Amino acid sequence: MTVCSVLAAPGVFAGWEPATAALLIGPLATCLRFGVAHTAATVCWTALLALLAGAGRGFSASPPFPLDFLALLTGGGLAVTVAARRTGQAAALARATEVARAAQGAILRPFAERIGDIDVCTRHYCPVQGATVGGDVYDIAHTPYGTRVFIGDVRGHDLDALRISAGVLRAFRDLAYLTPRLTDLASALDARIGAELGPEDFVTALFAEFVPGEVRLVNCGHPAPLRVGQLTKLLEPPDHTAPLGLGPRPTLWRGWLQPGDRVLFYTDGLSEARDATGADFPLLQGVTQALTTPLPCDALDTLYALLTGHTGAPLVDDVALVLCQPAEVAEPPPVPAAEQSAPGRTPAPRC
Repeated sequence: MTVCSVLAAPGVFAGWEPATAALLIGPLATCLRFGVAHTAATVCWTALLALLAGAGRGFSASPPFPLDFLALLTGGGLAVTVAARRTGQAAALARATEVARAAQGAILRPFAERIGDIDVCTRHYCPVQGATVGGDVYDIAHTPYGTRVFIGDVRGHDLDALRISAGVLRAFRDLAYLTPRLTDLASALDARIGAELGPEDFVTALFAEFVPGEVRLVNCGHPAPLRVGQLTKLLEPPDHTAPLGLGPRPTLWRGWLQPGDRVLFYTDGLSEARDATGADFPLLQGVTQALTTPLPCDALDTLYALLTGHTGAPLVDDVALVLCQPAEVAEPPPVPAAEQSAPGRTPAPRC
């Protein structure tokens, strides 16, 4: 309105003949930023200014004032239409975003309890500006073969990622109780979700199975978990395999657990977070410092505070954290025959 007033002032007070249609700059600028009411008010204001400017020069101008005024009103009407459409689209997007976030909250159930003989706490943060949902997924199942943990990262941050995430979790919940071998579970999950993945889609995945005295792992392209106890150590597999959807060849990896050990599973939003200078988050140091906190959920909150303190700005990726601590650690049993390697091959490595 101020800009339009400045443009119309020469015509109102000095009888100059600026083009009346030039006042359209006000409605057009308003419709790109504000809603229908503000745009309509600006149109009415510019129309009044145009009439005052026309009266100041006796409605004589070139081009003729009626045509110029009609162009102003037509443009103003179009500006109101644009504002109405933009407002409607923004409201629809907000509703879709809210539904998507509610759906993600339903499939990513928070855990802060004992599952089997494992104390479990989870956290999920999705601070990505403009993203509908994140691609991180996790779940825990208490099966006849031990407490099993799944954590993964679906490529993307849109509704397709949410659809794939739901399919992955549904498949894990179906297969985790029926598949004795952890490697077979990974292969079966890869086969189950393959039909839902596009040509450029994939899911990094980590499968864990807690039994007394150890954790068994199958890693398909996912960041290695951290065992935190007397020492903090990455439980990295000796052989890396591709993510789900890209033809993985799962192999088993075993990690010893001592009394008081904790195992942290996470997504790359933690390991790849950088500060303003591009320096990575000090993963081993930060996790060791945070996980000295006695309560598991407090430890995860401390870790996230350290992470955001390092970046000094909103994160550029979502972060999922799953912290597991065996309630009791006993001598690990022998690996079942189903988990033994084929004759002539090296048994599953341990760390």
